[in-house]
Amino acid sequence: MIDYKIFIPSLLLMAAISIPFALYESQSLELMNTVFDSIVASFSWGYLWYGILLVAAGLYLSFSKYGKVVLGDPKEKPRFTLFEYASILVAMGVGSTIMRTGMLQWTSVANDPPAGVEAGSAEALLWGNAYSMFLWGFQVFAIFVMIAPAMGYILHVKKRPLMRISEACRILFGDKFTDGIGGRLLDVLFLISILSGAAVTLGLGAPIITQNLSHLLGIQVNFTLTIIVTIVWVFLFSLSAYLGIEKGIKRLSTWNMYIAGFLALFILVGGPGVFILNYFTDSVSMLLTNYLDFSLNTESVYQGETSHIQSNTIFWFAYSATWAMLHSVFAAKISRGRTIKEMILTYLLAPTLLSWLATGVLGGLGVHRYLTGNLDILNFVEEEARMAAIPEILNTLPFGEIAIVIFMIVALIFLTTTLDSTTYTIAAYTSTRDMSRFEPPKILRIIIAAVITAFALILMRIGGLAPLNVVSGIMGLPIIVIQFILIYAAKKMIDTDQAWLTNVRQKDKPSTAYEAKRKVE
Repeated sequence: MIDYKIFIPSLLLMAAISIPFALYESQSLELMNTVFDSIVASFSWGYLWYGILLVAAGLYLSFSKYGKVVLGDPKEKPRFTLFEYASILVAMGVGSTIMRTGMLQWTSVANDPPAGVEAGSAEALLWGNAYSMFLWGFQVFAIFVMIAPAMGYILHVKKRPLMRISEACRILFGDKFTDGIGGRLLDVLFLISILSGAAVTLGLGAPIITQNLSHLLGIQVNFTLTIIVTIVWVFLFSLSAYLGIEKGIKRLSTWNMYIAGFLALFILVGGPGVFILNYFTDSVSMLLTNYLDFSLNTESVYQGETSHIQSNTIFWFAYSATWAMLHSVFAAKISRGRTIKEMILTYLLAPTLLSWLATGVLGGLGVHRYLTGNLDILNFVEEEARMAAIPEILNTLPFGEIAIVIFMIVALIFLTTTLDSTTYTIAAYTSTRDMSRFEPPKILRIIIAAVITAFALILMRIGGLAPLNVVSGIMGLPIIVIQFILIYAAKKMIDTDQAWLTNVRQKDKPSTAYEAKRKVE
């Protein structure tokens, strides 16, 4: 049922890393931040170009001959409708994080704007929301999806039984490396990065719910409340993972699109709808006007400390890299019947569009309340727990308590769909069952959910999530290298098989004369 040769080493290394860091949080956090800051100081330019290069690689694979290759039988219909497929990718790609960044990310930039911009000014407010949109733009989703062509090809075209990074590298490194210690190291690296990231997500996601519950019920946020919320959340994502993609993950993802749409409409109608639409338009204009500045500016000529935009962009790309393998493996699993072009462009466009709309509505509401003097949000987020600002903002709406409840439901479902897909993917990755034909064992999905929960609760109890968060960012470095290796592996596998001739839909097949010429060549 489970490959202990990669699962046990991953757990032991996770414990060896996280528990000592948690016990000595301040010292370990200082050490990890020093290491990470050194990496950022030396490679900030590299992280920025990394995002651009992945977008370019995604566009190349999509619009070249490789984009027509079907992941599976060309005669087979896609597993999901386009709406279901996009909804699952959105839920996996943005999860609950968009709920807090969309509402509050603008405050970090407004308090610490780019050089030459006054903090708290109108210009700083526009920079803030535009930057929040940029965080959920093409570079991040290219980071998430660009391993997927290789993984989808080995799973749905090659019909390899193991859905693993090492298996995708077989064409480059050979059987000896893949079946030996080298392949195991790659797979262990995948598991450590995803297990640590999932534990951090579970720990950092809980405050979105607890702070809103605290506001509604008039109770203090404490570890007991966090435990209760976490148990409910764990039950939901364990149940969803147990039910599988069709009955669990797909249903939650599609339902949540409708609920999130209702929340956005509620805010527009009950709140400052005209202002939000105007501010959204201005934010998109600011984003598009300054997209290259967001993407490539290192502030090299400014000798003071870097602004929030520059420093956070580097961390965001590094942290996103740790999730790249998970997102790509999951995207590959659900993309049977899709072309490479459909898979890449859906992941680049659908989550981006949803994220920009969420940022426009949620961020616009917060900015309006700040400008009208209803809430001094910029001071509030610095003096109080950041998540505590969310119910304060929502409570300014008519029927504010209802808005808070709907917000919690959307956030909880997003949190659930992020971790149920994570649990499902890890189970599929560690399973010895043939993943090209079967689903991962249900009991294994429950075991994985229990492992993630145990790590998260232990670290939350002893206060050690922050160092693990930084460790996740540092682990992005080797994963970046693996990403480019797997992009090349996908190209080489398709070239070797000439899959652009054989594994394409009927309408995309080349003419008989062209095919004969290719065979002669």
